[in-house]
Amino acid sequence: MGRVLGILFLLLVLFFGLAMMQGGKPGQSMASPAATADSLVGRPSISASFINEVLIACHSPAHGKGQTLYDLGVQYGIDPAWPLAFFLHESSCGTQGMAVITHSLGNLRCFSGSVCVNTVGNSCQPGQSCYAFFRSWEQGFEAWYQLIGNYYIKQRGLTTIARVIPVYAPAADDNDESAYIRAVTSSVAAWRSGRVLV
Repeated sequence: MGRVLGILFLLLVLFFGLAMMQGGKPGQSMASPAATADSLVGRPSISASFINEVLIACHSPAHGKGQTLYDLGVQYGIDPAWPLAFFLHESSCGTQGMAVITHSLGNLRCFSGSVCVNTVGNSCQPGQSCYAFFRSWEQGFEAWYQLIGNYYIKQRGLTTIARVIPVYAPAADDNDESAYIRAVTSSVAAWRSGRVLV
């Protein structure tokens, strides 16, 4: 009997030790796994202050919004390094293209319930190239997270950058899918190593 209790005690100590090494409490499941090289799903691999450093280096009009981008990543279970990389690739962090007008992290096209504007910022008319417009960077960030988290990840099961980009920025829309994947993957890898690369 004493030997059985000793083994049970040892197993209990081992269980609690493993749970503490994972940063959680015994019996508590982690909300999302650690970020992997190409998976959008995971805990943040960069801090809110690091995001702000990148936004400042980009001369982004969204500088100072790193905490929002970080918090939304935690909320949606998406590593915020990825939306930051999309932001850099799509608009040089909001300094070029439609994002200057739309406050859209990823140059989102119009969707149900969004305000749509044409390429000069006026109301969208039939036959025009139009984009979703947001009143603030925070709204634009959240719309991106909702799209990626709900549509790409939950509905379609697309969790890696290699599977998301061909749908998000397809060659049929004159995008170079391979170059897009290389660009965002390279940015994320640099940031995860602590380099502020823009």
